Amino acid sequence: MPFEFEELGLGVLLIKPKVFPDNRGYFKEIFKESDFKKVGIPTPLQINISFSRYGVVRGLHYQLPPKEQGKIVTVIKGKILDVAVDIRKGPSFGKYVSAELSEYNHYMLWIPPGFAHGFQALESSTIVYFITHNEYSPTHERCINYSMIDWPIKDIIISEKDSKCPPLEKAEVFDETH
Repeated sequence: MPFEFEELGLGVLLIKPKVFPDNRGYFKEIFKESDFKKVGIPTPLQINISFSRYGVVRGLHYQLPPKEQGKIVTVIKGKILDVAVDIRKGPSFGKYVSAELSEYNHYMLWIPPGFAHGFQALESSTIVYFITHNEYSPTHERCINYSMIDWPIKDIIISEKDSKCPPLEKAEVFDETH
């Protein structure tokens, strides 16, 4: 199997792909349905790329049912601190896990539905690649305020939209009974 799956807690998986380097560079698989299906990761329906400058925070975003999104996140260039916040009603509500993903370690993160997702670019010109198992739906999109995370770079660049996200206590959260 070209992937190693490591449970980070709360159902979030750190995915370590096998990298095949040679004198030309390297090759790696980013998604293989048969391997991912074995650990409960559904087939993707949408692929996105973002470009961020040093210190940029994107998030914390999520979508409500029936358009909830699970995400596989990886970094093509640069480095990020990637964060998944549990917004499911229950004992782990508000807890979060994080991982450093970079072009150097090749790691990926599986963030299941029911989590708000965000990241901070730790290098200039960072390119992040997202694979989602459901399509983007503006009417189902929600967010929580980024300030609940102690980001490593304190001089944060944030969009106006993300700066207006409510705190977790006032956000519309994920109710798995839908």
